[in-house]
Amino acid sequence: MSQIKVAPYGSWESPITSELIVSATVGLGQCLIDGDDLYWSEMRPLEGGRSVVVRRTPDGRTADVTPAGFNARTRVHEYGGGDYTVRAGIVYFSNFADQRLYRVSAGEQPAPLTPAGDYRYADCLLDSRRGLLYAIREDHSDKTREAVNCVVCVRADGDESGGRVLVSGNDFYSSPRLSPDGRRLAWLTWNHPNMPWDGSELWVGELDDDGLVRSSRKVAGGVDESIFQPEWSPDGTLYFSSDRTGWWNLYRETVGEGVEPICGRESEFGQPQWGFGMSIYAFADSGRIVAARVERGTARLCVIDTATKELRDAETPYTDITYVRASDGRVVFRGASATERAGIVALDLDTGRTDVLRRSSEQVIDAGYVSAASAVEFPTEGGLTAHAFYYPPRNRDYAAPDGERPPLLVKCHGGPTAATVPSLRLETQYWTSRGFAVLDVNYGGSSGYGREYRRRLNGEWGIVDVDDCVNGARHLVGRGEADGERCAITGGSAGGFTVLNALTFREQFRAGASHYGVSDLKGLIEDTHKFEARYLDRLIGPYPERADLYRERSSINFTERLSCPVIFFQGLEDKVVPPNQAELMVEALRKKGLPVAYVPFEGEQHGFRMAENIRRALDGEFYFYSRVFGFEPAERIEPVLIENL
Repeated sequence: MSQIKVAPYGSWESPITSELIVSATVGLGQCLIDGDDLYWSEMRPLEGGRSVVVRRTPDGRTADVTPAGFNARTRVHEYGGGDYTVRAGIVYFSNFADQRLYRVSAGEQPAPLTPAGDYRYADCLLDSRRGLLYAIREDHSDKTREAVNCVVCVRADGDESGGRVLVSGNDFYSSPRLSPDGRRLAWLTWNHPNMPWDGSELWVGELDDDGLVRSSRKVAGGVDESIFQPEWSPDGTLYFSSDRTGWWNLYRETVGEGVEPICGRESEFGQPQWGFGMSIYAFADSGRIVAARVERGTARLCVIDTATKELRDAETPYTDITYVRASDGRVVFRGASATERAGIVALDLDTGRTDVLRRSSEQVIDAGYVSAASAVEFPTEGGLTAHAFYYPPRNRDYAAPDGERPPLLVKCHGGPTAATVPSLRLETQYWTSRGFAVLDVNYGGSSGYGREYRRRLNGEWGIVDVDDCVNGARHLVGRGEADGERCAITGGSAGGFTVLNALTFREQFRAGASHYGVSDLKGLIEDTHKFEARYLDRLIGPYPERADLYRERSSINFTERLSCPVIFFQGLEDKVVPPNQAELMVEALRKKGLPVAYVPFEGEQHGFRMAENIRRALDGEFYFYSRVFGFEPAERIEPVLIENL
């Protein structure tokens, strides 16, 4: 057994390097079942962030379905999702480079179905009887107006028209679902200024022989009721999730009896619909629903009897469960836990057996270097409670000098209507294995704690989230688990906005990192994409009527209050948070004489997908803190140019 070394926090040598993270890790996405075959998507940093559809046959063999040169990724809503569908061994997918729909079978070259142009497609669904694909289409052909979203049908053997419009007129659509008898189509829709988790509607249309919608009716939802994931049961009953009681719970529409609840409890059977193709429940057979329910930010798999409405939890170790699909008692999903990295998991409901079919990383990390998450609740403003997951420093080879407390990294998730979950992520272990404590905050506005908690951020973005991050740091410092003089804050996108506001308007943090973060709210609403064009109406207030709030919450207008070092990371092709959001801030700090660093990435959009850039961002942020907090990294790291230091 090796001898424990005594060294300052931050200077511990770790086997969890940025090279290991990017070389051995893939992002796992949407799962689908097609007969006996299973499919999922993989985002591969070593292939420039390309997304690949993978098929697994019953004998355990896997193969790429989408070949080199193709990237199965849609840009609808910019965040994408619902990038592909499959039926009878044929995959239909959206290709990132041209946003055309393609069809492909294993071993063949993809053939385009839609013409070149300014259409984008997502959330495809095959109607094999009619030879049609139902999809959400986003039309960018008229540059003088906002993109137009609608539900279309595309001929599955090729459609030079780009598809026939079935449903249109509202701002947004998602989740087309075809009934088992092929006679009805369900979909979700909503309008500005709502986001789908604010309020949306579930509609059903009657289809004719050509697949056109001849009549339609609203089933549920409204401006203040969010509907999530409609699905048809095997017997043709329409199910969905609604937050009408304050929690996303399951309901069904019974012919002649209207809508009835299936499982009423203080659990979330739904998620903020940031992307297409999201699925938290599925029909294992005609009598059983398998679902991921979330309580206090943590997921559990459960089974619901559709006749008795009884719920029982399934015994699995997973606390982060997404992309749930099922058929004939077989379930597949993406699962992770505090001690297990994300993987594609198959579960036999009858035997309880689970098999991990694909792991996001095959690297085996010694448990002595792994810090497990623990849920933390702490007091925040207004006598309320906020939530987070805490990861203490952990490295089996090292101990800190007596009396030293670890530097603290507070992490702010994006969205801001999203959540962090207690799963084993090497990007977090990178920090804890080097001697940092990490607090991953689910500030007010996060999902997984009910609608009331999710709506805490309405009108208060830039205040509630900042308060919760500050109070989370104070909580750990007060417990003696962090060094109050070495607190840093980091986040991306909306999390970057929280970072910059915390550094500008509060004095808790001594350094920070903004990854493609927002610094100017006015600039954001004037230069962002359709999906989020009115998001700030609820989070801040209507513009220009409340232009005063947009100014008051934008750190770019108050750089004189900043007094600590900041590093910025930015993709230069980001259409969600454009590069000028970072560049204006960098220039202001440069002129002020504050330590500042700027790391731009060519070819990156919103979030980094290329291996070299993921590695550079992780190492660059660590190097930045080593200079600011005065510790010596154990390994050599490529320096980042820090001005004014």
